[in-house]
Amino acid sequence: MKIRNSLQLASAFAAGLLFAGGLCLSGMTNPAKILGFLDLFGRWDPTLVFVMMGAVATHAVLYRLVTRRAAPLFAERFAIPSRKTVDAPLVVGSALFGIGWGLAGYCPGPAVTSLASGRGSALIFVGGMVIGLGLYSLFDRAGTRRSSSSMTATAGGAR
Repeated sequence: MKIRNSLQLASAFAAGLLFAGGLCLSGMTNPAKILGFLDLFGRWDPTLVFVMMGAVATHAVLYRLVTRRAAPLFAERFAIPSRKTVDAPLVVGSALFGIGWGLAGYCPGPAVTSLASGRGSALIFVGGMVIGLGLYSLFDRAGTRRSSSSMTATAGGAR
């Protein structure tokens, strides 16, 4: 089991390096590239479209090949989401993501990768992202506690 965990960590690290290398090579760690892509009525830069097409095509082929296996190489089973519904949290989260992306020119992967460049904007963005994740975690836990205590109270009252 310990060897499997080490292999999972090593493969995750290798995948992260590959992803970071792709982001750097394609210029996606440069916020100006992203903001140029989002500037549809100004000096539009279509580079991101080609990066995304390459990523989606690669994923589509490899996903089909990899999921033919009974299990992944370094795990007992595939972790494929089963939920396919579009709900309010997904829509609100997507909108917040898009607003942050449009304002800063960073999304999480390129922002973390850009930390290595020493860019102050990347540090500020990642700091804000970490604070946002922490706040979400606090509110989510508080909401979970409230809903589980109200369900307990309802179940307790029905006795």
